[in-house]
Amino acid sequence: MFGGSLGSPRLDRLVRQLGRLPGIGTKSATRIALYLLQAGDEESSQLSQLILDMKAHVQSCERCGAITETKTCSICKDVRRANGQLCVVEQAADIFSVERAAVFRGRYHVLGGLLSPLDGIEPEQLRFDTLVHRVCEEGVKEVVLALSGSVEGEATALYVARTLGGRQIRVTRLATGIPVGGHLDFVDDLTLERAFSGRRSLDWGSP
Repeated sequence: MFGGSLGSPRLDRLVRQLGRLPGIGTKSATRIALYLLQAGDEESSQLSQLILDMKAHVQSCERCGAITETKTCSICKDVRRANGQLCVVEQAADIFSVERAAVFRGRYHVLGGLLSPLDGIEPEQLRFDTLVHRVCEEGVKEVVLALSGSVEGEATALYVARTLGGRQIRVTRLATGIPVGGHLDFVDDLTLERAFSGRRSLDWGSP
């Protein structure tokens, strides 16, 4: 165990790899690695196969960017959804948070990230073009920006509002309740419900 090693280079490499996963620190990664070491061959094999199977069959919806196993996700196929409303989110995982809270019955659009020039993320790297296309083709009347309260989230919201400016479309931003720097993953259902209910129009012409 000298120098933090578990006594096996292979096990150490697994710990480092697991530690790269979101929300998994070194201690958690070590516990998971040791559990897998002691698990039976069948359990380890099943886990490995599930990961490979997921990578082979799970994809992004070609229309909205949500997680699906078919070309078009179940939300986009649902005729009960309100065509006039489009909720813009950063990542596909954010859709789960909104759906869990049951506060929105329209459709979604995943940008695939937030604008961050310092990190090299420019508008052309995100799904802005497809957003404009959908707004025009699907008769969208309101675009709800469900983005984080970070500086990048605010900049992205303003960019979307300006991009859609001049069209007969209402662009709204979630109301206060989402903390500054907060992400939808960490917001409780009640706060998210109030944020949707109190959403405000975003003035695309403001600086």
